Parts: sequence; structure tokens; C-alpha cells
Amino acid sequence: MDPRRISVIVTCRNEAPNLLRCLESVDGFGETVVVDSFSDDGTVDIARRLGATVYQRPYKSAALQKNWALGIVRNRWVLILDADEALTPSLRREIEAVEPVDVDGYWIRRQSEYFGRLIRGCGWQRDRVLRLFDRERGRYEEREVHEEVTVRGSAPTLKERMVHYPYRSIAHHLLKINEYTTRGARDYVGGGGKMAIANMIVHPPFRFLRMYLIQKGFADGAQGALLCLLASYAVFLKYAKAWELQWRRR
Repeated sequence: MDPRRISVIVTCRNEAPNLLRCLESVDGFGETVVVDSFSDDGTVDIARRLGATVYQRPYKSAALQKNWALGIVRNRWVLILDADEALTPSLRREIEAVEPVDVDGYWIRRQSEYFGRLIRGCGWQRDRVLRLFDRERGRYEEREVHEEVTVRGSAPTLKERMVHYPYRSIAHHLLKINEYTTRGARDYVGGGGKMAIANMIVHPPFRFLRMYLIQKGFADGAQGALLCLLASYAVFLKYAKAWELQWRRR
């Protein structure tokens, strides 16, 4: 597929440390559209310097931002990236080689780095996202977290991986946990999820044991242990916030 026929969409806010790497990896694509939620750290300046078209919109959810961008890009095929992701040269070559006949999209595997280590366990080794697709055949489900695009037809998985740098520090990791668990709690309660104290007690240690032992997080050293511990904390926090939401509605 000719990359000049693909529009790239990046949604972001305060991603100056990541955005340069992300946009450089898609240099030469048909267009790059950055949808920014009023960054104040130089993100917009970086995007414009690299030739991206920048729009600024208030943030309500990632799905709403991306669906809005799908309606304004020029090309039928789109590649969606988060600012903390980047194409590898091998993935770019694979994208250029595919011929989308009877295909509406492609899943892309992700290889994530955490404090300088490529994580190969913790369940992250199976991480993949549907990011390259025909925008006339796909749209994001409008939910607050873990949004994913749904396409009408087939969507095979590419072999090569994109790289992902989700957390810059423990403080940044904790900030994301706080944001995602707030949205996750709203999704859970809004979807009719039942709250019980047992959720806060049982699910967090089960998450840790599953990631650390069954999904071999122990093989990723200190980084793996830290990831598994913080993931279990995030589970606790989501259910605690869901309990709070339900308590306040009484």
C-alpha cells in the first residue's frame, strides 16, 4: 500500500517528549493530522514543525476524538497512532507491501518498553491494536477507556510490531492509572456492573498472580514486578471508584 494514500491521525495532550519520535516514524505518509487537547508543553509547536495539520478540541474521550478526526482526513485508509507509539522500519516496509484486497483493516502488534526494558511477559506479549483500516468501514466504539475500532469485514494481523513507550516515570504511570480508573469506573457503573466489596478484595491479587506467574512477568525482572503490582493496584482503584460512584447515587 502506498503510504501517500494513508492519512495518519494522532490524538494527544502534553506529549512533547514522545511526539517527535512518533511523527518522524510516519514521515512521507499522505497527511498527518494531530488532534490536540490544548497542550501547554510545546506539543503543538513540534507537530507543526514536522508538517502536521493541528486541530485543538476539548477532550471527552479518546474514541470521540478519533471518530471526529476520521471525518476530516482526506484519504480513505487511515493509520491511528498514540503519541507514545512509533512505527519501526520493518513495520513500515510491511505496510507498504500489503495489498488490501477484500480486507477492511489490519491489526498491529505492539512491543512495549518500561524503564528501558522491552517487556516480553505480563500479558503484554499478546498486545495488538486495530489501527490501520478503511475509515468508511470502521468506527470507534464510544466508551471512555480501552476504545477499539470495529470494522465490517476481515482484518488480519501484521507480523511486525510498532514500539510503545507508555510510561515516562512512576509518577507518570500513577497519573495514568488515576485517569484510566476514573473513566473505567464510570464505564463499569454505566454498563450496569454490580459493585461488591469482594471485587476490591479478590480481583487485585488475582490480577497480580495472573500477570506475574501465569503470564511470566517474573521473567521481566524488577520492571515486570513493578508492572504487575501497579496493575493490581489499578484494578483495586477502579472498583473502589465504582463503589464510590454507586454510594454517591444512593
